[in-house]
Amino acid sequence: MSALHHKLLRDLLRMWPQLAAVALVMAVGIMALTMALSTVASLRHAQDAYYEHYRFPHVFTHLKRAPSSLAPRIAEIPGVSRVLTRVVVDVNLDVPGLPEPAVGRLVSIPGAPPFGVSELHIRRGRLPEPGRAGEVVASEAFAEAHSLQPGATLRAIINGRLQTLTIVGVALSPEYIYQIRPGEFFPDDLRFGVFWIPYTELAPAFNLDGAFNDVALTLSPGASEPDVLRRLDDLTEPYGGAGAFNRTEQLSHRYVSDEMEQLKGMARIPPTIFLAAAAFILNIVFSRLVRTQREQIAVLKAFGYSAASIALHYLQMVVVVAVVGTSLGVFGGWRFGLFLTELYTRFFRFPVFTFHLDSGAVILALSVAVGAAVVGTLGAVRRAAALPPAQAMRPEAPADYRATLIERTGLQRLLSPAGRMILRHLERQPVRAVLTCLGVALAMAVLILGSFTHGAVNYLMDFQFNASQHQDMTIVLVEPASPSATAEISRLPGVLDSETFRAVPVRLRAGPRSRREAIIGLPANPRLSRVLDVYARPVPIPEDGLLLSDSLARILEVGPGDTVSVEVLEGQRPVADLTVRAIVTTYVGTAAYMQASALGRLMREGPVVSGAYLKVDPAQAATLYATLKQTPRVASVNVKQASISTFQKTFAQNILRMRLFNLVFASIIAFGVIFNSARIALAERAHELATLRILGFTRAEVSVILLGELAVITAAALPVGLVLGRLLSAYAATALRTETHRIPLVINTSTYGFAATVILVAALLSGLVVRRGLDHLDLIETLKSKG
Repeated sequence: MSALHHKLLRDLLRMWPQLAAVALVMAVGIMALTMALSTVASLRHAQDAYYEHYRFPHVFTHLKRAPSSLAPRIAEIPGVSRVLTRVVVDVNLDVPGLPEPAVGRLVSIPGAPPFGVSELHIRRGRLPEPGRAGEVVASEAFAEAHSLQPGATLRAIINGRLQTLTIVGVALSPEYIYQIRPGEFFPDDLRFGVFWIPYTELAPAFNLDGAFNDVALTLSPGASEPDVLRRLDDLTEPYGGAGAFNRTEQLSHRYVSDEMEQLKGMARIPPTIFLAAAAFILNIVFSRLVRTQREQIAVLKAFGYSAASIALHYLQMVVVVAVVGTSLGVFGGWRFGLFLTELYTRFFRFPVFTFHLDSGAVILALSVAVGAAVVGTLGAVRRAAALPPAQAMRPEAPADYRATLIERTGLQRLLSPAGRMILRHLERQPVRAVLTCLGVALAMAVLILGSFTHGAVNYLMDFQFNASQHQDMTIVLVEPASPSATAEISRLPGVLDSETFRAVPVRLRAGPRSRREAIIGLPANPRLSRVLDVYARPVPIPEDGLLLSDSLARILEVGPGDTVSVEVLEGQRPVADLTVRAIVTTYVGTAAYMQASALGRLMREGPVVSGAYLKVDPAQAATLYATLKQTPRVASVNVKQASISTFQKTFAQNILRMRLFNLVFASIIAFGVIFNSARIALAERAHELATLRILGFTRAEVSVILLGELAVITAAALPVGLVLGRLLSAYAATALRTETHRIPLVINTSTYGFAATVILVAALLSGLVVRRGLDHLDLIETLKSKG
């Protein structure tokens, strides 16, 4: 082992508290990087394997009714590999133990597997047997939510008749990895389930024997997807085709893809922050190290060590810190990745989903960590290598103290001698003081970033369920009907008020951009389901034209005054150019609105409704639920309070867990920055402070001088941290925005107060540690040293 290696080992042992703090900060960034990238890779692997083995379709379409003879013509479309025609309907369910109606999606299956497209993965039980009426296979999410095992029964309204369904199996489908109803805020496994039933039983029940209303296709390699979509639309349009779409618009696939995009955002934001903080701390530590080892550097050069070998010596120390930080971060990323995988299994249903630490992520993490560490210390290492031996043997020139701004203005009379010393020392090294202030501010910003989601989610809940939705319940009819149908519902027991709506599937086009969407027709001034702007103010529905949600407007790249082509996908399928009158705010999904009367004129139909929003008397809710369970014309019922409860039991708990992790991580940054700054200040000023003690200053007075700098820097960092925290939160809200979910930029005052409190506590703890070192300072040995 060479002399430089011995020196390296001694320096590492002597400086281990400071270097350990740096390694911890670096480890948090590496942990976020490896966790996010490895989880994305694990999700991608599980998704790709599932799609391939169980033949997830590439193209989908829904229609009114088409004869089975259309299937061979669809199969002849160039590029189509396999075709699955089926019957898909939503029905009301009466589930034992559930007061309100649940929604069951019945999907027909051929007589026996393999089906060729969208195969089922049987978890428990078996497939229905021919000739056994009422046998179904239930989706795993719904079965687990109700503790249903093979042999359990429930009742469903099938084409106006109440029938008993017997669950004989529990399965997964690649089409329902994320089981959620369109337009829902969050998955509700208690109130929405998918059931697979033989075609020979389901089709006759809905007068679709020898026909189908849903198509799923897989494509051959190299097939032209746009051409397949166009040809499929041409074939299905005469049969009420609602417009073909590809995987990117399939609801489950979109949610899984959006989650992976958010994870990629997590792989950018936290690592950048934490590694920048680590580089900053290393810069401070090694700048101080080079200054205190000037004589050692001179001796090494005098004995023939080259500048390159000395630079390499300090870089080796940096690399050791980076490797230790990376090792801790990779281990933490693996552990948190396992936790995140466990969390995802509650929402994403794969046959096999295990977390694998991605080797590419580990290599990237090590490269980024070493790169950040080297960049952070490059200036200090360069100064060490360039220091001439003769100059290095001389002590560093004393600082040139000049009158501070406060002293020049005469305000120094308001300060104690200790206060003047503090200000003069800060002025002596303004760059370091500013950088330390920014480091503490960055820690506070991370705290705000990690905690703002709590207030944002509360605002989102209030916006979604209180400001926008004044109804207690939403019902959707099996088929669009005259207003008399909902008038009957409004007379049901417990209904205090009702408001109808019309939903029409359309394709919106703006130049080369297009989107399948449902236009919701509402009254001019809705009472129960209101459309809001970004300030949560109601927006009246214009007499003509469209209101688009901000997310849909971004997808189409349009704004108020622009024209959008509307292709209706049902009825007479009219096409019209409509003007965008205003942009409204939604935080879940996308939406388009028109006044109901204008939508009726576009559809060339009389008064028609698709459903109604209801205000309900809580005392009669149970009676109303029981009645709706047996109402044939009602396809589905959504209870607002049930949606709120589901959200609070799942998503809100996860938010609180992530907030706790962010608190720990940001506290590591805060403590790392403040502790290192205080330790370095003690090391650099030990000679000066020991001199003051010899001159008669008490320990308390000397502590005030040292820790006063820490207090000034922390106080200055607080307002900077508030600004940085808001900017980082705004960036995160934008970077993590997807088509399915947006996070509002709402930061509560309590969030700022919480972040400031954590920073102050971290500063206090760091001060106590340094004060303990100051109390144990050996005055004689310190005065002998040249610093």
